[in-house]
Amino acid sequence: MKILIINGPNLNLLGKREPEIYGSVSMEDYLSRLEKDFPSEEILYYQSNVEGELINRLQEDDFEAVIINPGAFTHYSYAISDCLRNINKPKIEVHISNIYKREDFRKKSVTAESCESVISGFGMKGYQLAIQSLK
Repeated sequence: MKILIINGPNLNLLGKREPEIYGSVSMEDYLSRLEKDFPSEEILYYQSNVEGELINRLQEDDFEAVIINPGAFTHYSYAISDCLRNINKPKIEVHISNIYKREDFRKKSVTAESCESVISGFGMKGYQLAIQSLK
């Protein structure tokens, strides 16, 4: 299966940004681990701090499933939500932290309703859980 993992704003800083919340492993290192753990899956990765670039990537349609961590766009990007709604493939939203234990504004996901499921609060392992559930 060809799986697109797509991350939103500031997730390029994983391993450096607030390690007490997001951990100390970079996304590049974690992707290497995922590729070893799931050798039969083709994992595509894309990250951008720009909403429109994320939408453009999602519309490329060169994948069979999506794992998305929209970052801050989770809470207000109806454009990403609309884009996800129009992708007729499995979609899983992943959050490294438990968004329901954080600030009030983080407890609402406008993108989750356009995905089949949400994984929140398992750290980086959320990406692994998402891939396992897609298999």
